[in-house]
Amino acid sequence: MIPFQIELKAGVPVYEQIIYAVKKAVAFGRLAPGDRLPSVRNLSHDLKINPNTVQKAMTRLVQEKIVEVRPGIGFAVASASQTTAEQRAEILEGKIEELVVEAKRLGLNERELTQAVHKYWM
Repeated sequence: MIPFQIELKAGVPVYEQIIYAVKKAVAFGRLAPGDRLPSVRNLSHDLKINPNTVQKAMTRLVQEKIVEVRPGIGFAVASASQTTAEQRAEILEGKIEELVVEAKRLGLNERELTQAVHKYWM
């Protein structure tokens, strides 16, 4: 059983979709620090994808300190790291710029973008 929701979509690399699904589950509290994740083998079997793809996603999640490897247990959600406001802003800067550019391209104004963000914040 997969402890996070994922619907594979064409046009987006599968490993990126796994990374996003795990990050989203952590952000919304569906996965808490210490929660175990399925093994690479089990996850690849459940999603019917190549184990190398799952391994690539897990490696990135470990590098980003979202997931950690625990000897004898496997992958687990990492404890929340202590980051400064400056570090958090730096992490989000590129994503926020992409969001603003896309919103402007679609013709949204700042209020509409803020409303859209608020909808997903809940």
